[in-house]
Amino acid sequence: MDLNFFLFAVITAATLCLSESLTSPHSVQHDRDPFIRQVVEDDGDFNRHALGAEHHFSLFKRRFGKSYATEEEHDRRFKIFKANMRRAERHQSFDPSAIHGITQFSDLTPFEFRKAFLGLRGHRLRLPVDTNAAPILPTENLPIDFDWRERGAVTRVKNQGSCGSCWSFSTTGAIEGANFLATGKLVSLSEQQLVDCDHECDPEEEDACDSGCNGGLMNSAFEYTLKAGGLMKEQDYPYTGTDHSTCNFDKSKIAASIANFSVVNSLDEDQIAANLVKNGPLAIAINAVFMQTYIGGVSCPFICSNRLDHGVLLVGYGSAGYAPIRMRDKDYWIIKNSWGENWGENGYYKICRGRNICGVDSLVSTVAAVHIHHTSSIASPPRAQ
Repeated sequence: MDLNFFLFAVITAATLCLSESLTSPHSVQHDRDPFIRQVVEDDGDFNRHALGAEHHFSLFKRRFGKSYATEEEHDRRFKIFKANMRRAERHQSFDPSAIHGITQFSDLTPFEFRKAFLGLRGHRLRLPVDTNAAPILPTENLPIDFDWRERGAVTRVKNQGSCGSCWSFSTTGAIEGANFLATGKLVSLSEQQLVDCDHECDPEEEDACDSGCNGGLMNSAFEYTLKAGGLMKEQDYPYTGTDHSTCNFDKSKIAASIANFSVVNSLDEDQIAANLVKNGPLAIAINAVFMQTYIGGVSCPFICSNRLDHGVLLVGYGSAGYAPIRMRDKDYWIIKNSWGENWGENGYYKICRGRNICGVDSLVSTVAAVHIHHTSSIASPPRAQ
């Protein structure tokens, strides 16, 4: 065999394999998760796979423990499931660097999904007049990659259930991180306290009040926390995922208190990164339309609304893959969600940096300081409970 031809064949094969690994994140997922295979079929004609749809729906029900009271409800959910498979195909085409497919939400309409699992109230993007803006921080020596999970400042991924309380999880996550920086102890704080007891309202939007499972705002929850004196431990005020009629807050069992909070009032992502590195995990808001079908990878949709509807926690940033337009690796934020570990990448979401994708840079809050208590009521082990 001609040596030049042999070298050409080897180089060509290697190039094709590298190209496939960079441009098609689905190939590995196909082997791991058969539910995804149908979503990324090249022909995109879902109607030609009717038998496959029934098979996937059966697997979906078994995997996520789904059952329906009547045959009519079963048939309705199957119809919604097929519609969501088509939505996942569309999301895949608009967001090729991520992996979209069947999730635990695949039998819900978009309206049902928003009502039950989102919950950010109010959509104002400007700063409240009485909110302190975060100071400008130096950005010259920011680390290339950063992750508060590796530094012990992030509790386990939690699950809000069918309750629009995302805002409370974003709030507690930021305070948990700030408390860790102040005390060296990671304590899981009570979202249920916020759900039951916090009724603060945004001063510039009369209908934007913290309303338990009906939604809320992280900044209003910080205001409540300031007025209440702090938050209890999760174990002392456990989460139920429902609105209680009474508030069971016990001030003697406060585990963490904040002195104040501030808002990063710029879309400057270097400032967001600097506040993250210095002050701990940040409470942020995002548009979650692509999250209903998200499986993994770096989400960087070509088009995504900046209308904010979901509260999450920013815990780090990194880079992966290759972005031809930028001629370098694709930068992304690491976001902790509150839909359990079976969603996304073990409960986390990666979304690209650089273009305020899905409004991710629009509403960012940092807990500036935490009072350190010296009473036995806040003693806790170094790991989250």
